Amino acid sequence: MNEKNRLRQVSPILKHYAIEPHFVEEMGRIQKVYSNKGVFALKKIDPRHGGDFVKQIQSLYQKGYNRIVPVFPTLDGRYAVLHENELYYLMPWMMNEANELSHERHHQLFRELARLHTLSATELKISKEDRAEHFEKTLLEREKEKEFLEGFMEACEQRDYLSPFELMFVLSYNEMNQALDFSIRKLKEWYEKTKDHEKARIVTVHGKISTDHFLYDERGYGYFSNFERAKQGSPLHDLLPFLSRTLKTFPRRAEDCIEWIYTYLKYFPLKEDELLLFQSYFAHPGAVIRAAEKYYKNPYSHHERKILLHYQKQYWRVKNTEYVLSRMEEIERQKQEAKAQAEAAAQQEGAQN
Repeated sequence: MNEKNRLRQVSPILKHYAIEPHFVEEMGRIQKVYSNKGVFALKKIDPRHGGDFVKQIQSLYQKGYNRIVPVFPTLDGRYAVLHENELYYLMPWMMNEANELSHERHHQLFRELARLHTLSATELKISKEDRAEHFEKTLLEREKEKEFLEGFMEACEQRDYLSPFELMFVLSYNEMNQALDFSIRKLKEWYEKTKDHEKARIVTVHGKISTDHFLYDERGYGYFSNFERAKQGSPLHDLLPFLSRTLKTFPRRAEDCIEWIYTYLKYFPLKEDELLLFQSYFAHPGAVIRAAEKYYKNPYSHHERKILLHYQKQYWRVKNTEYVLSRMEEIERQKQEAKAQAEAAAQQEGAQN
């Protein structure tokens, strides 16, 4: 789209803000607008998400959370403009040049995420029946996955010759099975801990946490943007997708992820039941099982090398996750031992006095 067409497109929208555009730079779904009143970011979103988007932002402001890239109201007080069946909202343009060091950027992001969850936390009533239904449904899914892994393994053991994919599956089977067992065990522990509870903690979930959606102003303060998928839900809905994307790499010792998790936990500690559910879902090797199922159902309909590489990447993510979880268990054990030692020392000192 040329410059004249871009100006022609945004001018009717910006009239609602009494802004006259001089130049427009297109950046995907965001347009950088140079105008008589400064530089702005004009964002296009799906109209179906518009109502929830505005409601979540207003709710956060009312609760005192202001680290959101501001959304400017129109002259008549609306926070979005419907134009040609598309919804648009206007924000200031942030330079986003401060704190470019990835290490510090992630720590600030997780501190702000913890603060967002803290200020928006509330309790939701959940019946024992609903909790039991969720547990039984999830457990049944996990047990079916376990049956599939065992069945695929038995089929491979009966072959004289294994395809490259089947060989990779056989070599990784024990680790996938162990990850699934761990996930099932933590799920059962969570249910035992909560089966009589009738409340659960929920927060405002950002919905798409990313360093691309955490912007800095000229003072170096970080702000969340892109709240279009915001909703009420478990804090795990923000944590797990981000960590899963981060760990989808070559095998590595992800000490950085462990630091981010504990930065978050320092400011928003997960309750014991929440931590159990986090461990269960985090450990679940769902993506690698789905890749194996796809191959198993029709091994000759796929490009062998392509699906093998896909499986391998999902397997690496499981191994990276395994390292993070094992380190977390070690850290939690050390914390419990230190707590027990401190209590024993306090009792001994009390007895002496």
